[in-house]
Amino acid sequence: MSNNHDPKLPRDPKFPTHNAPRVWFLTCATSPMGISLCRQLLDHGDYVTAGVLPVEFEKHEDRSAEFKEFIEEVGERDNWRARLRVVALDIKIMGQCQSAVAEAVQTFGRIDILLCCHSEVIVGTVEELSQSSRTLSLIQDQFETNFFGPVNIIKATLPIFRAKKNGHIVLLTAITAHLGTPGLSMYCASQWAIEGYCDSLAYEIAPFNIKLSIVQPNMEVNVLTHKISSAPPMSAYAEENNPAPLSRNILSGLLDRIEGTEEPTTGDQLHSNEVTALYPPLSKPMKERLVAETVHAVAAIGGHDNPPARHIVGFEGVQTVKEKLKTVSEELEDFVECSSAVDIEKHEDMSASTQTQQVSPGG
Repeated sequence: MSNNHDPKLPRDPKFPTHNAPRVWFLTCATSPMGISLCRQLLDHGDYVTAGVLPVEFEKHEDRSAEFKEFIEEVGERDNWRARLRVVALDIKIMGQCQSAVAEAVQTFGRIDILLCCHSEVIVGTVEELSQSSRTLSLIQDQFETNFFGPVNIIKATLPIFRAKKNGHIVLLTAITAHLGTPGLSMYCASQWAIEGYCDSLAYEIAPFNIKLSIVQPNMEVNVLTHKISSAPPMSAYAEENNPAPLSRNILSGLLDRIEGTEEPTTGDQLHSNEVTALYPPLSKPMKERLVAETVHAVAAIGGHDNPPARHIVGFEGVQTVKEKLKTVSEELEDFVECSSAVDIEKHEDMSASTQTQQVSPGG
């Protein structure tokens, strides 16, 4: 290994061997993850259908500016232009999912890999999210985006994969699908829900040679690159009253440390007495560093002949999940006798069976 190698950044992706360029479908191409991956895939020679949420593209200039720059870059490179198709896509609407999938197949003839990479985050404790009809609507929005959205696009794509008896669904979640995180209860719940759905789905579609992989980066990869909505805080959960490491305070501190942030600070918005929504104002270099490892993992796993069912991105994430699994395992051992106490012992079962056989029909 060269001494000049920077261990913090992944090396160039080792793409799996394949006989032809892969055809990708990305559900969120305007995110830092989507833009970086599109660029990587086009440079490699693959084809990409890039889903773009219309309201995000049209009404959030800060969010869409970088994607527009990327489109200009594509236009300047003839060998990229014909291999990218941008489609309007709101994954919460089944009709748009079906239309986008049909357009992708019409354009490129097939879809090899579906990447579900769109998510949103709501910040607030369980009580804070139950204060009003407005905060309760945040919960519904969370599940519409993080659970029902991926379900919609997966259902729209499955007939294509079944027909050609091949395909790969890649779901981008986070290690929060393993870990309960205070202040992100509904985000965690939506992640656990979609992973449970996909675990069951994987068995159902395996006979059709359709593979499914879940990629889990650290929490900040998704949280800091998508929209964050925040419910008004309650005094009972203020730092001076509640020692729990709530995500509101952690994220607020992170956002306040972003270079170039002006007053009122971005972090302060998470403490507003009104429901707020924001996109973290990360610089382009910060975004690229944040998603680099995940882009590397997805590009290498997508379309692989024998992909992992789950892949945790980064050593820190692996260690965190190991600690959680260790805790679960130790607790199982602590209560194993209690768990086994309800079992029918083999000799008791046989004894009861013998007694039943000895009883005559007459009584």
